Amino acid sequence: MVFKRLKADIDAFMERDPAARSAIEVVILYQGFHAIVFYRFAHVLWNAQFKFLGRFVSQLGRWLTGIEIHPGAKIGCCFVIDHGTGVVIGETAEIGDNVTIYHDVTLGGVAPSVDSVQQVGVKRHPTLRDGVIVGSGAQILGPITVGEDARVGANAVVTTDIPAGTTAVGIPARVIMPKDKDKAREFRAYATTADGAPDPVQQVIEQMRTQLAELKDRVGELENERDLLRTELDDGTRKKGSVA
Repeated sequence: MVFKRLKADIDAFMERDPAARSAIEVVILYQGFHAIVFYRFAHVLWNAQFKFLGRFVSQLGRWLTGIEIHPGAKIGCCFVIDHGTGVVIGETAEIGDNVTIYHDVTLGGVAPSVDSVQQVGVKRHPTLRDGVIVGSGAQILGPITVGEDARVGANAVVTTDIPAGTTAVGIPARVIMPKDKDKAREFRAYATTADGAPDPVQQVIEQMRTQLAELKDRVGELENERDLLRTELDDGTRKKGSVA
């Protein structure tokens, strides 16, 4: 079972990383794949109740790859960690099939107290459904769910559920609805969007800038009209004074 999963993981790297020229290259040179190998074996040990040994294998993988995956996490098939340095995946995290994560991503836990952390079975970390892509530097925190085929943009901080097929960007993360749902499901590196959808807050700022520019132009027109009226009034006053 483990080796079948690893074969599927290799195929996923070959499919999603254009720099991967061969399976041998992935196996020997890709630290993201190495981290997944350590995780797969550590997870088997963890489930077999060899908790300390599972953690030991996990820590060995962290030392060698710079990627930390807790052996208690549940990770599906065809998982890709691209580049990978700085990735942290917590104990109760759940990751579906065909998920891609880039470097410096954290799937972290947010617990209200030490007591709650020590409770067995408490869900503290995120769930990523099938087909999710997480851009570099993103922080997904707490027992939340990122829906199927959703995208999390680079450096986003996500603390609430993200609906399926949408994109989350910003700090705190805000949801963008895709213009084309079919294109939104296509694989795009670093969770970029097919329609180039901008940050919604940035959209509002740009709209405000446009409106402000229009208001300035209108104020300028009104000031010109005022000056013309003053000139006409002054001319009329002078003419009356000369007649008198």
